[in-house]
Amino acid sequence: MRLRSDFITQDIDDVRFIVPVGNESFSGLVKGNKTAAFIVDLLKEDTTEDKIVDAMCAKYNASREEIASDVSMVLGKLRSINAIEE
Repeated sequence: MRLRSDFITQDIDDVRFIVPVGNESFSGLVKGNKTAAFIVDLLKEDTTEDKIVDAMCAKYNASREEIASDVSMVLGKLRSINAIEE
């Protein structure tokens, strides 16, 4: 899976914005924190949900279950706006 090419990202202060360009199925923007930004950065290359969880476990001091839940939530939101290519 990866972030669709018709979504771009922009950081302003500590906030990551994901904006569709040329995407007719979603108009608006998505605002995320540093954790969501980390996930989106990993999605700029082909990856899997397990690889994202592994990378976050290496970076953050939290249980694997908590991290897996957070990753699932972020991916679910991105899927709901068709921002991910499976």
